[in-house]
Amino acid sequence: MLIYKILLPEEWAEFQAAGRFDGSPFDHDSGFVHCSGRDQVARTARRFFADAPAIVLVALAADRLPVRWEQASDGVFPHVFGPLTAEAIEWSGPATPSTVEDALSRSPRDG
Repeated sequence: MLIYKILLPEEWAEFQAAGRFDGSPFDHDSGFVHCSGRDQVARTARRFFADAPAIVLVALAADRLPVRWEQASDGVFPHVFGPLTAEAIEWSGPATPSTVEDALSRSPRDG
């Protein structure tokens, strides 16, 4: 199963350089890395990244990360308790908050 992390381009560059992503300031405040399921990620992009001119959508293999699906205010979301690692990346691609569905349509499907 794939889970999705939305990153700003500078966060993606840091992830690529380090081979891991320890989370955004919001993730640090929460104590875990916020991710989304495939059916949630477009809504997450519009809600939290609406003002971002560009984002990077990163698909991660959930079985390669310490993931717990937990209740949030608007559904059950995957939370990663540890860093995102390069080994977990299945694919990534550029998008904008309004084009996440298009990016997903060009991506490999979950198994």
